[in-house]
Amino acid sequence: MKFLRKKTTLVALSLLLAVGVLLGQSVRAESAEMPEETMSAISRSTVAETIDKLIARHGAEHEEQIRIGVAQVAERFRPVDGDDEAFQALCLEHYIANPAERRRAFERLQEVMEQIEGHLHEVRRELRRPLDLDLGPIHPVDRLLGGINLAAHVTEDLFRGKVAFVALLNFPVSTLASRLAHGAAWDRERWAVSRLTDRFATRLPAEVRQEVTRALSGSYQYVAGYNIHMGSLRTRDDRALFPEGLKLISHWGLRDELKSQYAEGEAGLERQRMIFDVMLRIVRQEIPAAVIDDGTHLWTPATNKLRARDGGEVAETLSAREPDTRYRHLLDNFRALRREDPYYPATPTYIERKFELERQMTEREVEELLVAVLESAEFGDLAALIKQRLGRELEPFDIWYAGFAPRAALSEDELDRIVGARFPDPAAFQEALPELLETLGFTPERARWLSERIVVDPSRGAGHAMGARRREDRAHLRTRFGADGMDYKGYNIAIHELGHNVEQVFSLNAIDHWFLRGVPNTAFTEAFAFVFQGRDLDLLGLTEDDATRGELFEPLRQLWQTAEIGAVGLVDMQVWRWLYENPSATPAELREAVLANARDVWNRFFAPHFGQEDVELLAIYSHMISNALYLPDYSLGHIIAFQIDRALRRGDFGADFERMARLGRLTPTAWMEAAVGEPLAATALLEAARTSLETVER
Repeated sequence: MKFLRKKTTLVALSLLLAVGVLLGQSVRAESAEMPEETMSAISRSTVAETIDKLIARHGAEHEEQIRIGVAQVAERFRPVDGDDEAFQALCLEHYIANPAERRRAFERLQEVMEQIEGHLHEVRRELRRPLDLDLGPIHPVDRLLGGINLAAHVTEDLFRGKVAFVALLNFPVSTLASRLAHGAAWDRERWAVSRLTDRFATRLPAEVRQEVTRALSGSYQYVAGYNIHMGSLRTRDDRALFPEGLKLISHWGLRDELKSQYAEGEAGLERQRMIFDVMLRIVRQEIPAAVIDDGTHLWTPATNKLRARDGGEVAETLSAREPDTRYRHLLDNFRALRREDPYYPATPTYIERKFELERQMTEREVEELLVAVLESAEFGDLAALIKQRLGRELEPFDIWYAGFAPRAALSEDELDRIVGARFPDPAAFQEALPELLETLGFTPERARWLSERIVVDPSRGAGHAMGARRREDRAHLRTRFGADGMDYKGYNIAIHELGHNVEQVFSLNAIDHWFLRGVPNTAFTEAFAFVFQGRDLDLLGLTEDDATRGELFEPLRQLWQTAEIGAVGLVDMQVWRWLYENPSATPAELREAVLANARDVWNRFFAPHFGQEDVELLAIYSHMISNALYLPDYSLGHIIAFQIDRALRRGDFGADFERMARLGRLTPTAWMEAAVGEPLAATALLEAARTSLETVER
């Protein structure tokens, strides 16, 4: 944890910055690709004159800091902000030379931004409440309210009010390169300062932010209501394989039901094949629109035939396929996010921003990690072992093989009964939080403290965790509750979301600097959630009888899951590359491109082990539609989770979890070194899997 021991001051910035990068971007008045409103209004001569005046006033020891601050302000100063004279007056008045005064400004900005962002986050949560929670039918006005983002105007207001300029004048914008090069020498305050200026590094117009919000909100609503009524499905010979009333959301519910069927023998295999057919109809957009969240008619996925429950024919209009709605939403998200491109000259595509700004990792670095898992000898040997355990050839849906999980010996019905009796409603799960957290390894005091800061809600979609933004607020855990209470699928998701919430509470309420709240990127919070989710049966008192067997199989389970979601992440990445190469594509063209990319990834990594080519199953994940370029985070999350879990098992789970979560939003490299003492890599997972494979073979 060298970066925690070495101290730097806010004044000693010159040693820590990629100065050439910043100064090279100082004034972009002549960039033809940038919209007119993004062009700097300040002449180079005025910038130079302003720097000279500030150096004369405050001394040569401030020169480098002054040059950086003035350049940062000039780059973002627009005609609406004033002329050259106004620019110079602002810089001369608000440059802070005194270290103590500079620190006071930092602390005040931190206090204020917590309240601004926190309250706006709570307003946004309320606007979306009927869309996110299972509270009955959605009123049309709620769909409109859900597309509003009042926070979209805040950044521009802070620029117009000159607050953002004061921050940029006095604190440096840090690039990923500077963080990687110098971050090990930074103290906590210096890291927090780097996150302060992240807030103002880009001046994105409110109307662009609103368009992104509307697109993402629309795709989320689409996904949240994409349910399949399983009791309405029929085999080729007209048999029902699933009970009436079973309603599964795509893709989460369908996948989890498929995984549960490994305990059901031949009957389970038949159900798995039917679910596989459903998934293919969805990704190919061959599914009849009439069966989406509707069980009125009977549907045979294998033949794609629809008929009335009384055996009669149905109108041709009812049999019509879903008209590429899935891919229209993906296209809407791309086009909305692409509108942001001109405002990020250093990262001019959403792909670059998602990786370098948000994940703080390069696209190539992430891809190499995922490919390392999929091309490993361990993955190939594991596929052969699973084939042997199944006693049959692998089928495409075996990417979700669940035979290494402790729950493999328990039927879904048994698990549903256990969970339903214990958690009949959200209030019961809320009440159980302290006990669940104590069982995991948190002290009674810390378990109560965490539980008081988490609210359990009934989710309309599959479930998600919504953290707070200010410490006076609470995190929200959303999962599904049916008429008969929570089922195992909802419980499993709830424990996953609880992992998110616990990380969110620690990394906000127990953090030393608000600007450092959170974790390095989404993959890290997913990793914490996976650590919780992997202990879901322990929390029900259904632990593995043979602990040695559980330890032996755990690396194999993790490797298989990582390979599956890694391939899905690669599909997501390839689809976004295709979108940038084909920005004028139609939904139908995008559909074919997604399917082609899914086939390509399958053929490269899975076909050699499964014996089938051109499978399109990897396109089923709903995240691809509702969460733009999100899936690589899941992939990385599994790799990180294995490293975190291994460290947690060596010590005090509760204390070590809190210590890790309180590290805050460092770079992935700095965070991993501080948390587990090693870099982010698939090596630990592959080595553990190799050991397990050799033991099983013996």
